[in-house]
Amino acid sequence: MITLLTELHVLEARVENSRLQADSARALYLSQQKILMRKQQVTDSAFQRSYRYYGIHGKDLDNIYKIVIDTLKKRETRLEPSTTGLLRPAPPTNLPPK
Repeated sequence: MITLLTELHVLEARVENSRLQADSARALYLSQQKILMRKQQVTDSAFQRSYRYYGIHGKDLDNIYKIVIDTLKKRETRLEPSTTGLLRPAPPTNLPPK
């Protein structure tokens, strides 16, 4: 759920920044949403059921959105321009040496 919500919010931001007419933007969002959900192997009905469940269990949804927001902030930080005008490199991962 966290990954899907994160990607849906990124998709929404991209569509909002596309400067398309409202009806075109909605059509683009819906088509891309279907692709994203298919990629995540989530049906629309399963997503709706899950979202309703978390809507009823607000504390769980709050915990999920804390992680979603943290994930989006980390992505934003990685993409912020540095003082040199170049994108910051991605932070090193904690993978063991090969």
